[in-house]
Amino acid sequence: MPATSIDPSALIPVLIDEWGALRTLATELGDRSTAASILPGWTNADIIAHIIGTESMLEGRDVDAPADIADRAHVRNPIGELNEKWVEHFRGRPASNVLDAFDEIVATRSAALQRMSQADFDVDAQTPAGPDTYGRFMRIRLFDCWIHEVDLRDGGIGGTPSAEPVAWVLDEITASLPYVVGKRAQVPMGSAVIFEVTGAAPRTVRIAVAERAGLVDSFDGGDAAADVVLELHAVDLVRLAGGRRTADPSAVTIRGDDELAQAILARIDYLI
Repeated sequence: MPATSIDPSALIPVLIDEWGALRTLATELGDRSTAASILPGWTNADIIAHIIGTESMLEGRDVDAPADIADRAHVRNPIGELNEKWVEHFRGRPASNVLDAFDEIVATRSAALQRMSQADFDVDAQTPAGPDTYGRFMRIRLFDCWIHEVDLRDGGIGGTPSAEPVAWVLDEITASLPYVVGKRAQVPMGSAVIFEVTGAAPRTVRIAVAERAGLVDSFDGGDAAADVVLELHAVDLVRLAGGRRTADPSAVTIRGDDELAQAILARIDYLI
């Protein structure tokens, strides 16, 4: 698979702005900060702590893990354990303390990223999606932060998620949709699938299933050759991909093979 080259001058300002959006939401949580979030085992404040923790890990920082961390019902894998120990580290702290920690790590990470060149972004890295580039990792960071903005809004704040990251989010999720269709949903060879994504950055994602499923620019016979078209809003797509309890399969408009569509929707929750 070719390495993913990301322009740091394009992505970094959007990521920094998204941290700003999360900071604003964190101040708006109020009494809802200790309420259960839409994510199992976490409060809304825990989502902010998770953002702090991930960026802290990227700065080489660490904290001790609780002895029972692997036994918690919502912790399902080693990445979940890494996330949980940082969340636990901030649990019970005053909101002002957590916000100070958020501000400090965002300032540190922003400065580090703004010093990076294209060569730095193109260096090989181990990402949550496997080996790729550091730039791909930062696109995944933007993807993750935006999904958590959606989580916080779904958890009681409401409002419309930031529009600027959506194209980047869809670039990232589009890269994984062939895996969803071909590997997870086991769509038969020879099938043609379209995701028609609406919202702030509308796009058409075409997937042809040969020996492996892959992205294509067009099908022989055009879009009319697709076996199924799934039309949905970008926010609904990330809710479904993340397996959120707010995910609503009925928000998807299906045209074509309904059985094929249901197989895809049943296995679309690929995020860790």
